[in-house]
Amino acid sequence: MAMNKEIEEAKMTNSKQIAGLIGPTIVVLTISEMLNFHIWATNFPQLTYLNGLMLFVAGLSIIRAHNRWVRDWSIFVTLAGWFVFLGGLFRMFAPEAQQAPHNTSTFAVMSILLGIGVLLTFKAYSREGSKTPSLT
Repeated sequence: MAMNKEIEEAKMTNSKQIAGLIGPTIVVLTISEMLNFHIWATNFPQLTYLNGLMLFVAGLSIIRAHNRWVRDWSIFVTLAGWFVFLGGLFRMFAPEAQQAPHNTSTFAVMSILLGIGVLLTFKAYSREGSKTPSLT
């Protein structure tokens, strides 16, 4: 019984470490893309493909390290990995397709991503059982 608890604590530590990396990354990316949305008006397929390759590798890395389908906040780490992986595949196989049209649905998706990034960041840097974030 004690061994199972230790295993679960190790898995949660892994979740917090990955969330501490991808949470702030998602926050910075969504805010910077919202502020600079105009730069996506033109599409350079070579750069889109390269971006897709990087997303594919990042998503695959997250999936390999954290493919846990559980009913707690750490499911968002797994989902982020799968969405990044699938987004990378889309960009690699359709680099000439319009990637992010400037409309309400794109803004809604970006807002949801921002919320997930904030949640992951908060969970990664907060102490267990505490309501306030911790820097340690």
